[in-house]
Amino acid sequence: MRYLTDRKRAEGFGSSRGGTDHHWRMIVSSILLVPLIPLFIFLAGSLIGGSYESVAECLSSPLAAIALGLSLTVIILHLMEEANEAIEDYVHGTAGKLSLIAVKAISYTLIVAGLFALAKLAL
Repeated sequence: MRYLTDRKRAEGFGSSRGGTDHHWRMIVSSILLVPLIPLFIFLAGSLIGGSYESVAECLSSPLAAIALGLSLTVIILHLMEEANEAIEDYVHGTAGKLSLIAVKAISYTLIVAGLFALAKLAL
């Protein structure tokens, strides 16, 4: 028979001491996404189906290029944080660590590729 105290049963499942930081990052990015998502949908929607010249002309405006770049960055970072949280909760061991590395690598690669493509179109 195993006699486990409450503390012993809960060991390993406690606070990671990062919950408050994660919560505030999610709150800030969520607040940023409220105006950025409609702006992104409006700008990207107006560019879909357009010719290369019309897209380049629209993105030559600094306001449009900055809005799309900021939207892209905040959306992907928010998605990365949420995916990391889900992986930490449900995937353990080496698979969890490798999944976290993969999610971060894919997220940062998408940000760099998106900003590069945006800069290439805008300039």
